[in-house]
Amino acid sequence: MFHAFPTRLALSLATALGLLTAAPAGKATRQEPQQPPPSQAGQGQTQQGQAEGAQGQAQPQQPTFRAGVNFVRVDVIVTGRDGEPVENLTPADFEVTEDGQPQQIETFRFVSVSGFTRPGEEPPRQIRTDFDEEAEASKDDVRLFAIFLDDYHVRRGASMSVRKPLIQFLQTQVGDRDMVGVMYPLTPISAVRMTRNRQEVISAIEAFEGRKYDYRPRNEMEDKYAMYPAAVVERIRNQVSMSALQALVMRLGGLREGRKAVILVSEGYSNILPPQLRDPIAAFPGLGNPNRGNAGVGSDERADFFANMDIYRELREVFDAANRSNTTIYALDPRGLAPFEFDINEGVNFKDDKRYLDSTMDTLRTLAEETDGRAIVSRNDLERGLRQVVRDSSAYYLIGYNSSQPRADGKFHEIKVKVKRPGVQVRARKGYWALTEEEMELSAVNRARPSAPSEVTKALGTIESGRRSRLVRTWVGTSRGENGMTRVTFSWEAAPAVPGTGQDRSQAAAVQLLAAGPGASRPYFRGRVPDPAAGGTGSGAARGGQVSFDAEPGALQLRLSVEGPASQVIDTDLQDVKVPDLTRPEVALSTPAVFRAANAREFRTLVDDPAPLPTASREFRRTERLLVRFEAYGPGEQPPEVTARILNRAGQGMSDVPVKVPESPGAPYQLDLPLAGFPAGEYLIEVKAKGDEGEATELVPMRVTG
Repeated sequence: MFHAFPTRLALSLATALGLLTAAPAGKATRQEPQQPPPSQAGQGQTQQGQAEGAQGQAQPQQPTFRAGVNFVRVDVIVTGRDGEPVENLTPADFEVTEDGQPQQIETFRFVSVSGFTRPGEEPPRQIRTDFDEEAEASKDDVRLFAIFLDDYHVRRGASMSVRKPLIQFLQTQVGDRDMVGVMYPLTPISAVRMTRNRQEVISAIEAFEGRKYDYRPRNEMEDKYAMYPAAVVERIRNQVSMSALQALVMRLGGLREGRKAVILVSEGYSNILPPQLRDPIAAFPGLGNPNRGNAGVGSDERADFFANMDIYRELREVFDAANRSNTTIYALDPRGLAPFEFDINEGVNFKDDKRYLDSTMDTLRTLAEETDGRAIVSRNDLERGLRQVVRDSSAYYLIGYNSSQPRADGKFHEIKVKVKRPGVQVRARKGYWALTEEEMELSAVNRARPSAPSEVTKALGTIESGRRSRLVRTWVGTSRGENGMTRVTFSWEAAPAVPGTGQDRSQAAAVQLLAAGPGASRPYFRGRVPDPAAGGTGSGAARGGQVSFDAEPGALQLRLSVEGPASQVIDTDLQDVKVPDLTRPEVALSTPAVFRAANAREFRTLVDDPAPLPTASREFRRTERLLVRFEAYGPGEQPPEVTARILNRAGQGMSDVPVKVPESPGAPYQLDLPLAGFPAGEYLIEVKAKGDEGEATELVPMRVTG
């Protein structure tokens, strides 16, 4: 019973704060097959063989067995006596068995990549959007590495010492074509971006600070349980860390089917503390704990045994998800060759110390071995272990088969891969956990459930693209201009820090903008975006600015240079915008602009201001109140009928929103939207204009937090 309470508590807290936020549609939850693009010259070689009976026709990639079929994928590493990969094998050289029964290989290919751009090749694309990430991650010549910095389970000193080998790994082993992501236990999975920006990743590593056994709260979530016993807090931390790790491997699994690597930087997990650290109040170490510093007090080995059984059940969920996602975990213990688990001032006796040290290392070994990875533990040469991560991701065979014994028993099914050629070493994952009948039924229900309309999914996706921007968030709106032109409004605001990473992204002080069209003789705008003297209006006001200019309908390109406090360029971006023609004889809408206020006084200031600074963010608190402004156009003198309503994330209507009609020509329509009555979640504001010449619709996505 003691175990169940903190588990439920941790999951509820994690869910409330978005720690386990599901990836957008088409991301981690996606199980559709992905066809690899044709290999480009010099970008890595892919050899594809066919199973017997294929008659020379290429077999399509199948969904994973978790999608409701019995298709299983296994990546296999085959090396010779010299440790180098063996590259000339065919399907006939492999024998695959599941629970001792031979399986027919249906898909087969050899993947070999270097990760570096060769002379004469085009440079790799920079990752700026979700589309960039998905398109680049699916390429065969790209390796994916994610670094999970488990600050909850790393001592401060160890976190400082591991920074150098991790940075050296990025600078010497990771190629310019490779993509790398960084995640902390408290990083929302929606904020994790696989990137080629090495400096961004290095900055996250340099900010890594271990907090093992340090229970001082640093955020709202930790404040909620800071007064709990240390043993309960430790279990909550285990749940948060492993849930985040599980979300990460699922996120990677949604990007592509090939091998992915997660480097778990952690000192391991334990569901129990020695008596010397079982403080009644976690935030006040030593207060009320008579065993502090008393090395003569020993732990209950029986209680330790059952606690370890609990932790291994939780670990199973992680490596089960990793195997389903074809993601390998490399567990890196930053302690190196560690003689002790606890510091001398904590007073834990040598026997208990040794038992705790061994058990935490065993959890790392389990995660690595069960996912065909390596446990880089009890060694000071961390660089050598990291080099192995790159070697394993550079050459492997990807094999797929349909299980000959379909079942929904929820049991573990052993997979064995053998190669008929003598003198080779073969590595592959050990097996998978099958679905239960209940999970199969639930999966069938989920597949049968109608998906959200594409325009709804696309709109909701902009919430994540806005949150992931590195230094600034931007908004571009269009309205009717003069002489057949379209008025374009560009605004920006400094992006907040990424939770859990320690990165400060608020150093943007100004934005230089160049706006040009392909047929224009000169730029529509060039220069610094004006910064309102008050810095904007409303609770969401941040450093930012806006500018408006007229542009011809059609393609528009925006080039941004973000400047720091000393006017130095600290980031650049390129945005392509399609400018609509709002002079056509049809019903149309301008882009709705959203303004936020924390109280009634700020809201009144917004209403009275004819040109406040719109917010580029689409994430709001329930305590805020939104003002939405837009214009509606019709071909005749009679204005179109304008309505608004709230949609859920599936695109279904929830409630109508009153629309304030402008009292004078040229004034905008307005929506007053208090968020106090919204449960936390994702919604859309649908604005619709109807007339005799048709109708027009605009969707404004938003995420409401507690």
